[in-house]
Amino acid sequence: MIVIRWIRAFVGFWIDFVVGDDWTVAATVLVALLATWGLTRAGLPVWWLLPAAATASTAVSLRRATEHARRPTPPP
Repeated sequence: MIVIRWIRAFVGFWIDFVVGDDWTVAATVLVALLATWGLTRAGLPVWWLLPAAATASTAVSLRRATEHARRPTPPP
C-alpha cells in the first residue's frame, strides 16, 4: 500500500511539474519535440523549431494570464 501511494505521489509531482499552470505550453512543447525529431530523421535541419515553439507558447500563455489578471471584476 505504501509503495502505491509513493508511486502515485511521484507521478503526480511530475505531472504537476511538467504541466504546471498551463497545459497548452506542455502540449506545444511535446508536439514541437515530436516534430523536431521527425523532421530531423527526415534529414532536415530544424534545430530552431523547438526553441521557437517554446518561446511562442510561453508568450501566448503570459499574454493570456495578464489579460485575465487585468480584467475587471464585476460588482457584486
